[in-house]
Amino acid sequence: MSSLSLPCAAPGRLPPGLRVYAIGDVHGCAGQLARLHDLIAADWAAMPARKAAVVHLGDYVDRGPDSPGVLRRIAGPAPIPGAESVALRGNHEAMMLDALAPSASPEARALWQINGGRATLAAYGGTVPDRDLEILRGLALSWRAGDYLFVHAGIVPGKPLDEQAEMDLLWIREPFLSWTGPLGMVVVHGHTPVPAPVIRPNRIGIDTGAVGGGPLTCLVLEDDRLRFLQAR
Repeated sequence: MSSLSLPCAAPGRLPPGLRVYAIGDVHGCAGQLARLHDLIAADWAAMPARKAAVVHLGDYVDRGPDSPGVLRRIAGPAPIPGAESVALRGNHEAMMLDALAPSASPEARALWQINGGRATLAAYGGTVPDRDLEILRGLALSWRAGDYLFVHAGIVPGKPLDEQAEMDLLWIREPFLSWTGPLGMVVVHGHTPVPAPVIRPNRIGIDTGAVGGGPLTCLVLEDDRLRFLQAR
């Protein structure tokens, strides 16, 4: 099952000829991600542009049934041939890396497992292969295009973008979510589940709770317009 929305005015602008597809939190829902990638491919085939970028906003693992399948897909070819493929780190990838480090503390292991890590370990049969850990280690913290900054969770209002701490980019909720002033760029983020995408002058939130029964959402940005693709 899938849905899409009509274009509407966006709070920022991209360079001419660039279309960005940004995907919210997947949390082990590999089937939904596959369906959303198919929608992206079909959307591009119907309305190609000069250049495309596909951006995943993090939280690929934990809670859902197939974290290995999600990691294989984000590490594989983009759903659009030749598109730039960007995979950002989420707080769940950070917890997983901390918990599986050779020097991991019992507290780090427990924190990951009670936050969805048990489902991930079960999907791997108890042992995560090195190739998947390398995928996690290679994830970026942010990506920029035009007026937009793409991160997992958000940023600290009032702090220069180049001085944001990794912890904030991966974990912040407040005061970011309730901030109504400018943030320097329009921040596209996931991390905080919402029933429907949130569009504000300073941010766009697209974690629509796929692992909890909601759709997996893709924000489509082009020029000064936006729209959404969704898969269940």
